[in-house]
Amino acid sequence: MQGKVLIVDDQFGIRILLNEVLQKEGYETYQAANGVQALDILQKHSPDLVLLDMKIPGMDGIEILKRMRVIDQDIQVIIMTAYGELDMIQEAKNLGALTHFAKPFDIDDIRTAVKKYIKVQAN
Repeated sequence: MQGKVLIVDDQFGIRILLNEVLQKEGYETYQAANGVQALDILQKHSPDLVLLDMKIPGMDGIEILKRMRVIDQDIQVIIMTAYGELDMIQEAKNLGALTHFAKPFDIDDIRTAVKKYIKVQAN
C-alpha cells in the first residue's frame, strides 16, 4: 500500500469515482458521506491524506476541517468545492489545507496531487 486516503463527499458518485481511481493507484481508501463519519474514520484509521468536499449538509467542510485538526493537527487535507467561494477556500487554506480543486475536476489532477502530497507514515 502506498498510503491511506479518506474521501469525504456527500455525493455518492464522486466518492465512488475517487475510490476506484485511488485504489487502482495502490492506496487504501476510506469513504465518508458526512462529517461524523469522516471524524470517526480519522480516529480509527489515521489516513495520510483527506480529500474533503466543502459543501456537505449538516457539518460543512470548514467545521469538519477544524475538528480534524483537533484529532490530528498534522493531517494533510485537499479541499474540493463546486462553488467558487473564495472566502471558504481561503479559510480552509488558513486552517492548513494544501490545495483546492473546483468541481468538476480533472481526475488526473487529483491523482497527481494525491501522489505529490501523501506522506506514507513509517510503521
